[in-house]
Amino acid sequence: MATKTVKPLVVIVGPTASGKTALSIKLAKQFNGEIICADSRTIYKGMDIGTAKPTTKEREGVPHWGLDLIEPGDYFTVADFKKYANQKTKEIKNRNKIPFLVGGSGLYVDAVLFDYQFGPSVNQSLRTKLNNLSLEQLYEHCYKNNTLLPENNKNKRYIIRAIEQGGLSGQRPREPINDTIVVGIATDKDALLNRIKYRAKQIFNNNVVNEAIMLSKKYGWNNEAMSGIVYRVIREHLVNNSPISEAVDKFATLDWKLAKRQMTWFKHNSYIKWLSLEDARIYIDECLAIEQ
Repeated sequence: MATKTVKPLVVIVGPTASGKTALSIKLAKQFNGEIICADSRTIYKGMDIGTAKPTTKEREGVPHWGLDLIEPGDYFTVADFKKYANQKTKEIKNRNKIPFLVGGSGLYVDAVLFDYQFGPSVNQSLRTKLNNLSLEQLYEHCYKNNTLLPENNKNKRYIIRAIEQGGLSGQRPREPINDTIVVGIATDKDALLNRIKYRAKQIFNNNVVNEAIMLSKKYGWNNEAMSGIVYRVIREHLVNNSPISEAVDKFATLDWKLAKRQMTWFKHNSYIKWLSLEDARIYIDECLAIEQ
């Protein structure tokens, strides 16, 4: 009797606006797959336009997981995401389908790919202590406690949040888990910048300002979830009554900086096979064809 083939976990990473979402949907349709979104912003309910979630139409025919998990402001750690993603991966494989882990949040991806082990939750007294530390002291704390710095490691609040989300316990695994295909979308810098500028215009054309206003009325501008780039830009736009074109340009500039931080993070992972969108499609197609 033939042994049942173990379905691989296909991991597709890359900077914002690199085209990984469209690619993953196309491949998932082709190979009977389901998508787990590894994005620290799309987990929030109601934040659809500003976080560039796949639209309902885009998701047709492909189950998507990792979207709309919590209300803005609710507590959700990297450890929570790892547990959720592992459970969904198991369920998808049990359905004899292929799981695609797709996203630009490097820590979310690495937590699953390298099976990070997280420590206990941080209590309120430790949070107070962390708030009283300088940026340099927080770096030292992360180094001593083997805690990965967030993508935005110049922001004190982000670093404290990364510590609160559960520092890694013990040494970080050096190799990814078994049965994985890991691909990164390599994009020419000028081409990526143009994609980011185009998407910025699209997001504003899709009434993201109205979405931001609605969310601010419900959750308040100081809600942690409202610290996303586009919502910060819109708040500034509304306060200063600046031209909408300036808001679009600023959003594109900040999104470009985010893309560069994401690429810096992913470059530390030597197991990622960097390919253009078309070459990535061909490579994954060939790998999965062998699995069939």
